[in-house]
Amino acid sequence: MHKSLSVPALMSRLSSWLFLVSIGLHVHRDQTGVSYPVKVLALSSSPRKDGNSRMLAESVLAGAAQAGHDVEIIDLSDVVSAPLRDCRVCRNAAGRCSIGDDYEDLLVGKVLPADALVLATPLYWYGISGQLKIFIDRIFCYEAAGYPEHEHVKRRLVNKRLAAVVSSEETYPGSLVGVTAHLQELARYLHHDFVGVVQGFGNSRGEVARDPGDPLGKAFDLGARLFAARATDYCIDTPRSSTVWADASAGTPD
Repeated sequence: MHKSLSVPALMSRLSSWLFLVSIGLHVHRDQTGVSYPVKVLALSSSPRKDGNSRMLAESVLAGAAQAGHDVEIIDLSDVVSAPLRDCRVCRNAAGRCSIGDDYEDLLVGKVLPADALVLATPLYWYGISGQLKIFIDRIFCYEAAGYPEHEHVKRRLVNKRLAAVVSSEETYPGSLVGVTAHLQELARYLHHDFVGVVQGFGNSRGEVARDPGDPLGKAFDLGARLFAARATDYCIDTPRSSTVWADASAGTPD
């Protein structure tokens, strides 16, 4: 039997629907025309599973979930056990990496199907964490010609949305330059849309929640706008309008 909804329940659903419309809910359509929500995967690279960078990543996913997207977070410390080795001697007879961890399952089973990646890292020596660097380095083993499905990896690895969240004790404005430059070049190389970085200040567990700059709120907003946020990387010959934002009254850019 169909149950009628109360007025408060109807208003709640209407409010949620209007929120999704306002941010531009993204869906994909498969070959049959059936639509489904996009997938957002966060990779938390801190050895502390209850640390500040993970809290920021969780806030991004909360925003993305409210926008109707499928979300998941994975702790790299549970998956990645060793750095990249010499692939010429490391590959087994089938051409696969012989390092005995779950990296291949993560990359092929989680990262490739994702439509957006959220990279979460504490600031270590003004750069990303070692765990995140190892994750990035080991992609090489799977996109190189020696891996049996390397063409599949290359096809599925590109053209995603990329966001980052960083926790640090250091509040110096230039502290994030190295991380941002690294991830910008990673996004450029993989044809990703680098849509934003949120930095939160804190050292002890959970301290980022007391940051008066409200990085958790900013991270939530980044997640909510992950597929609607404007992402540009202009070259001198890039076709573009003379305005950044559309004229709301006209519905089109000037």
